[in-house]
Amino acid sequence: MEHTAPIKTFRWAVFLAAAGFFTHSVLTSSWDFGGPFRYLTIWALTLSLFVAGRVLMISYGKSDQRFDALVSATAVVNAMVVFLYWRLYFADPMSVTPNGQLGDPVREFYMHGFGPLLMWIDAVFINRVFRRLWSGAIWLVGIVAAYVVWTETLVQRFNAEPLGAVTSGLPYRFLNNLELADRAGFYGTNIAVALVLLLAFAAIARVVRRVI
Repeated sequence: MEHTAPIKTFRWAVFLAAAGFFTHSVLTSSWDFGGPFRYLTIWALTLSLFVAGRVLMISYGKSDQRFDALVSATAVVNAMVVFLYWRLYFADPMSVTPNGQLGDPVREFYMHGFGPLLMWIDAVFINRVFRRLWSGAIWLVGIVAAYVVWTETLVQRFNAEPLGAVTSGLPYRFLNNLELADRAGFYGTNIAVALVLLLAFAAIARVVRRVI
């Protein structure tokens, strides 16, 4: 079943914005090993672009595959990006930026704010996902675990910067100042936070489904 024109317009705007910022990131990134895909932000953006394309096809009746669990996990990964980026930035701007400056404000606020917000609006109010919590949790943990393995086994090995007090090559400067055990604790804590965020989104979505 096709959606109404306002929903199609909204989804086109979301898709084109994600495609534009994804393309910009690919073309302007430093292509040391891993390129822009060293960063969780770009993983979230890539997932958002895929999801935006899928839901746009649904709006035109071209697909009936909703990918609910993946969409739920993508929304939470975006929430992790927003939470981690701004928490780390306000604690120490140098931990997540090359020189402590935000750089292009349009890009930064899209990637770490407005873009994820658009994803959440669609997931909660239009697509109304967060119904299959176990599947969503499996996807979520799998995505985060894949990112951790990618950075720890390949990105770190083949990059010399950023340089930290303990190691080098991990994409975020502060990680290079942590011992492996401390990094493992950091990753584990954030996976736990992600699961809590998934439950929070599910609770909000349930309220929305009852009200609307």
